[in-house]
Amino acid sequence: MDRETCETAGDMEANLPVSERLDPPAPKDAFPYANWGPGAALFGVLMALVTGLLLSIPVFVIDSPDGDDLSSAASVLVQFATVLGFLIVPLVIAGRNGTKILTALRNLGLRAFEPLNSLLLMATAAGGYLFFAYVYVVVVGEPQQEDIAEDFGALPFQILLIVFAAAISEEVCFRGMLFGGLRQRFPRIWAALISAVVFGALHAVTGISAVPPLIAFGFILALLYEETGSIIPGILLHMLNNSVALLAS
Repeated sequence: MDRETCETAGDMEANLPVSERLDPPAPKDAFPYANWGPGAALFGVLMALVTGLLLSIPVFVIDSPDGDDLSSAASVLVQFATVLGFLIVPLVIAGRNGTKILTALRNLGLRAFEPLNSLLLMATAAGGYLFFAYVYVVVVGEPQQEDIAEDFGALPFQILLIVFAAAISEEVCFRGMLFGGLRQRFPRIWAALISAVVFGALHAVTGISAVPPLIAFGFILALLYEETGSIIPGILLHMLNNSVALLAS
């Protein structure tokens, strides 16, 4: 294309109405990263729970055929099955249509992040959650939640399952998959709130009074994910929260 043709094309585009001009292409790697929508995300949470339950059935059959309390070893295996469900299903959803495993992990938010800015955002998120927790205790009272740590036996198993496995798998499932999918269609606040309500509600079996603080925690972690562009800061904050809870139990 010669110079005169280029100038003519530029003049024609300049004379077009603003609404008809070509917009610059959107960044290919912009948030949200999910290649799935809200329906798949909500279905994924359900399937993650079902997968964990199915993987747990042999443990219940072998260890407690009469419905008695599970042994510590069996409780560890059941918790590990739940963790697997929260990891396997998000990977399947993020990896559909031939998506490579590394791309699927990145789409779930397992990405590098800017350390200094993320540290500041993590501190802000922790401060916001502590403020909510303080107000909740003053207004409602101390939340009561079942202590499941002792079911896992020795302290190393408690740390492995509660501090590490639970924090990583829940962030992958509820922030990476659920919030990521919801964010494809809903505004940030609504997507964060819906994902937080689901996250908190699923913990109701361990104590209904602990649900509101967990909803607030999930909401803050969702916002932290979008602000940092990675679920890793949320995983670290989740680990810190679970560590404190374990020490206090």
